[in-house]
Amino acid sequence: MPSAEAGGAPSWGLTPEGDLPVFTPTGEETVHRGWFIRVQRATFRDPDGVPFERDIVRHPGAVAVVAVTDDDSVVLVRQYRPAMDRWLLEVPAGTCDVDGEPPEATAGRELAEEVGYEADRLTLLTRTAVTPGFCDEVAHVYLGTGLRPVATGRQGAEEAFMQVVLVPLDRFDAMVDDGSIVDATTILGVGLARRRLAGPD
Repeated sequence: MPSAEAGGAPSWGLTPEGDLPVFTPTGEETVHRGWFIRVQRATFRDPDGVPFERDIVRHPGAVAVVAVTDDDSVVLVRQYRPAMDRWLLEVPAGTCDVDGEPPEATAGRELAEEVGYEADRLTLLTRTAVTPGFCDEVAHVYLGTGLRPVATGRQGAEEAFMQVVLVPLDRFDAMVDDGSIVDATTILGVGLARRRLAGPD
């Protein structure tokens, strides 16, 4: 069994964060400012005092909803992603672009706007660092159950042409295996949702 640190969390033999070598941020310069992201040229000193720099994308955060119907299908959207220049199958998701709006409220709003569902229950599954190699975005991933239809309110060119696709949960793994589903947040979220829906072991 792993030993427990203060608060009862298992250490798994990891060095406590306070004992790790210290990297020191020394400054940032804005290279590009977009609608909701900023690209920063950031400077640091490594634990030996050697300076280095990195390009970092600052992002306000995001939400994603694994919406599961009463007959055990997950509600996905198929939309064009310009950065990938391809259509992707994903869970409904969106940027935390309303100042002061709690993530759960953003999740409910995005679910309604994109796929036309409201959830009786939104349960937080995880907070995940999406691409920590260059971006500080953290996504709040929710399980949505008790779905009922509401009006959609899609925005933007990509959402105007998106399709809603219901995928039975028992077919999901095969679609990951054959490359039909590649979005990391979707794969993580559905895996955690199935574990939650299965209940205690």
